[in-house]
Amino acid sequence: MHTVCTSFRLSLLKMLLPHNFKSYNGKKKESFALLCLSSVCGQPPLNTKIVGGQVASPGSWPWQVSLQISGSHFCGGSLINNQWVMTAAHCFGSYKPSSVTVVLGLQTQSGSNPNSQSRKIAKGIMHPSYNSQTNDNDIYLLQLASPVTFTNYILPICLAASGSTFYNGTNSWVTGWGTTSSGCESHNLREVEVPIVGNRQCNCDYGVGSITNNMMCAGLSAGGKDSCQGDSGGPMVSKQGSYWIQSGIVSFGDGCALPNFPGIYTRVSQYQSWINSMISIYLPKNKESNLQKYLILFWAHKRSQNKNKAKPNQTQAKLT
Repeated sequence: MHTVCTSFRLSLLKMLLPHNFKSYNGKKKESFALLCLSSVCGQPPLNTKIVGGQVASPGSWPWQVSLQISGSHFCGGSLINNQWVMTAAHCFGSYKPSSVTVVLGLQTQSGSNPNSQSRKIAKGIMHPSYNSQTNDNDIYLLQLASPVTFTNYILPICLAASGSTFYNGTNSWVTGWGTTSSGCESHNLREVEVPIVGNRQCNCDYGVGSITNNMMCAGLSAGGKDSCQGDSGGPMVSKQGSYWIQSGIVSFGDGCALPNFPGIYTRVSQYQSWINSMISIYLPKNKESNLQKYLILFWAHKRSQNKNKAKPNQTQAKLT
């Protein structure tokens, strides 16, 4: 992916327009497509709210960020390129972006973090159709005041592109510093594995009409593992081949890890066009030499000619 990313020039800015995307064979989009907002994404070099989870190893989730007010964590987020972070809109119901510090490469909220970097926010962009009553379109973009330096502990995540499908039962991971089973906030970054729950079942659990197409659900029917308070805005990711892809943003739920009430997540693939347009509007001037840091790449998992045999580890980019 790095080789492809670094080969672009300014003339390829037209790729920022989502309607130009086609799958590798020019036909319908594949089941999984991912959107890369950097020359490197979704590959943590050290990767060898959380209820029922475990402490994450340093560097395992290098896109995870902590949003803080006066040094106190209140929400999570994910790094999507060297100057943009994605989080949940409801995290900014009471806070102004100018008062928030974004901390990256953070492992613990209470000890030393030699690999961390902090940035102030230049601009916060709430989705224009965000509904605070229903939590529909619960997504927010943060432009950092200055770019971050990529390290083994700070790297961006790949985003699920428009048309991506994450089937019922797909294993996913959620990370954050939220409430644990003891009811206390976690000082250390934690991780928990949860399966995707289909929207039809999730609507039955929460009440028909509660779960829109802009949302997705994940959790165990028996409960016990979930995101929780303090994890809001953080990423839900799944691994496809050698890449980690962010499918969801921690949004809301009925309690934490309760039986038959999975966590609700903003469906990232619904916002490809909006993310593209916001980043292209604020693309730094005179940055042609570093353009690959800001371009959006589309990748699709190649399928076998035999419809019954998928080959998810083979990827090929189609540039139009």
